[in-house]
Order: sequence, then structure tokens, then C-alpha cells
Amino acid sequence: MSPTPRAVAHQEARARVAEATARAARGAWRQIDREHIYDSWLLLLVRVLAIVSGGQLAAARATEPWLGELLGVDPDQAESDHLNPAELVGVDGGGRPLAEVLMAPMWAALRLVTQGKPVVQSMAHGQVLLDVIVKTAVADAGRAADMVGMAARPGVTSYIRVVEAGACSRCLILAGREYGVSTAFARHPRCHCGMEPVTRDHQPKAQDPREVFDAMSDTQRRKTFGEAAVKAIEAGADIAQVVNARRGVTTATAFGRKVQATSEGITRRGIAGRRLKNYQKVPGQRYRVSRTPRLMPEEIFRLADDREHAIRLLRRHSFIV
Repeated sequence: MSPTPRAVAHQEARARVAEATARAARGAWRQIDREHIYDSWLLLLVRVLAIVSGGQLAAARATEPWLGELLGVDPDQAESDHLNPAELVGVDGGGRPLAEVLMAPMWAALRLVTQGKPVVQSMAHGQVLLDVIVKTAVADAGRAADMVGMAARPGVTSYIRVVEAGACSRCLILAGREYGVSTAFARHPRCHCGMEPVTRDHQPKAQDPREVFDAMSDTQRRKTFGEAAVKAIEAGADIAQVVNARRGVTTATAFGRKVQATSEGITRRGIAGRRLKNYQKVPGQRYRVSRTPRLMPEEIFRLADDREHAIRLLRRHSFIV
């Protein structure tokens, strides 16, 4: 089983809490007096702070029952070493007071209004930012609780990353990755990924990014990766290579035309670099890099004459390894 149903259920339950909290916060946002945005948001802030704090507490309180059901009692755990969920409430994932962070949507909307943007558009922008802040704050509180709860159990040695089918491409390639129990959880705003503890007796099978990809609908795949990247992955390209390549996307001249290329993985140590060869020394670079542009999957499919040609190019540019 990859991961266990209890870990998935715990992750999904936290996402539901985050969504419900954001929905309640949006309700308060819609009550702002658009003629007096600053003053009315200050009056509503106490209510919104209570809403978000309540969501954080609910997310954090779910940790101990989940770990107890999943792992049972840890005989080596000290009586005093137990999670205090209330300590994770009232701040965001960066430790900033929630009251301060929740002012950001108002300032964003007010700034647009003063720039002459329509009030409706400005308020919609602020609402989107509020949604991001609230969902992230609740999810972060839940993940922090999981980390603390696992660290308090001597039997937990590490954790694996649990990724949902609708996750972003950067998260998806981390599916099933194992980390030490003291390693901070990498996440982005509105990230819903979770974790599952690993002990001597509880050793869940790590997720395979390809299996997560296969479980996604066609719509989810196109939204997450883009149409050309989906074609490359379905043709056999390595998901991590496709996703990581996008970090260094640029344009280059090859075959007498401008092409979409990437600077990722083109040193002598990279798979693509070793396959493309044609090295040169670049000032400031430790290793020599290939002069030959590493084409992006989109460019490969534009250039390829047929499927076999595309496969050859995908292999040469190390998207198929």
C-alpha cells in the first residue's frame, strides 16, 4: 500500500479543514464596506483571526489521534513529551503573527484601488490572497503538529512525503521521498502534501511519482505539467527530468531558428550534459557545460517528424533516461 489509507485520510481531512476555514474567512471578506476598506477590515479582523486560529487548532489536534491509531503507544516516549497543539496557533508557517499576516489582503486591495483599479477587481485580488494565506496557515499548523508529534516519538526515524493526485509538478516529483525526522518539510503556498512516519515496525511503501501521474485525470495532467510535458511523460520521459528542466528555461539558437531550451543538467556531471557533449568552460561555472542547447519537450515535439524521432530526441536530451 502506498501510502497507507490512514495517512491519506489524515492528509485529506486536513485539506478539508483548510478549505472550510478559507470559506468562512471569505464570508467575512465579503462583508467589507468598500467605501471604508481599511476601517471595516479592522473591525472584521478579530472575527477572521478567530476563524483561522480555530482551523489551525483543529488541524493540529488531529495529529495525536492519528499517530496513536497509526503507530500505537511508543514505550520509549517520555510522559511529558507530547504535542501541545495550542502552541501552533496564532502564527503562520514563518512564525509571523496571524493578525499581521491577515492585513496583507486588505493592503493589496487598497493599493490597487489607489492605483485606479476597479474596486470589484481590487477586492477580488485581495480575496485570492486571503484564500492563499488562510489555507497555507492551516495546513502549516497541521504539518508542524505532525513533525512535532513524530519527533516526540523515539521510534519514528524518518518520514515519507505523501502527495495528492492534484499536486503541483514540483511536489509530485517528491512523492515518496524519505527524509530524516528532523528535516523541515518543504512546501509552497496552498500545498496540501503531507507525511507518513517510518518506524521499525511501520514501513510504508514510498509513492512512485509515475504512479501518482498515472492516477491523475487528463485534465489534471495538462493543468499540472502542460500539454507538451504530458506527451513527453506518456512517451516514456522521466518525470523529474521534465519538471526540473523547467527551472532553467530560456531561448537559444539551434537548427537555424530560435528554440525553447533549458540550462538545467547540461554540465559534464548532468545526464543531459554527458549525452549532448560539445563542452565549453563558462566563467563562474565549476564544471564545463554543453554548447548544444538542451531542448525542452515542447520544442522536441515541434521539431520531431514522428513518434520515433521524438523518442530519440527525448532520449538524447535525457528526458528519457
